[in-house]
Amino acid sequence: MSTIIESIERRQLRRVPRFDSGDRVRVHFQVIEGTRRRTQVFEGIVIGRQGSGARETFTVRKTSFGVGVERVFPLHSPKIEQLEVVARGDVRRAKLYYLRGRVGKGARVAERAWSGEVEEAIMPEDTVAASGVAPDEVEFEEPPSEADPVEYQAPEKEQIDEGAAVVPADSEGAQEATEAEQREAVAAAEEAAEAQGDEGVESEGAAETDGAESAEETEADGADDSEGSDSN
Repeated sequence: MSTIIESIERRQLRRVPRFDSGDRVRVHFQVIEGTRRRTQVFEGIVIGRQGSGARETFTVRKTSFGVGVERVFPLHSPKIEQLEVVARGDVRRAKLYYLRGRVGKGARVAERAWSGEVEEAIMPEDTVAASGVAPDEVEFEEPPSEADPVEYQAPEKEQIDEGAAVVPADSEGAQEATEAEQREAVAAAEEAAEAQGDEGVESEGAAETDGAESAEETEADGADDSEGSDSN
């Protein structure tokens, strides 16, 4: 991890009492509701701690009216006004998740003898960091130089003829114009279909007249042939 990040996180650490899994703690946590701010007290058994440094959290479990309730608190959160250690638990595990399946007396944790004195955890501020660099001796790197500005090119606008009425696409006039265009297109299609039908009828009539003329010519040729044979 970068030395700069470590120094920033080290400044966010708070002095908290030492406690482990199985200890009973009382957390005074700020709750913000709209414009109001109040302090809520949550007391229970610590069933586990996760993470390290400024990201460390701990889970507190309690039983309320026969229902198990758990809540996760950030250890170094500024919203924690006070963290009290009420009792020390006599356990040999770091995670007490087995309490989730216990009810009644089985969900209790044995307490060990305790004088009541609370020791504060040793903060990294009291010792030199493992890297050997003190927080005040950290040198911050200069930010990179700003990039050259890019000119913005606006899109070209469509040219509109003078005197032409501009109708918004969502207006009623635009919808009426679109409906009128659709009606004109349907009427044009119908007229084209009728014209094609008339041409077909005319072509059929012309074919019928040509057939009749050819039949008459065939009959005339047959009559001439018969007269020639009779004369012979």
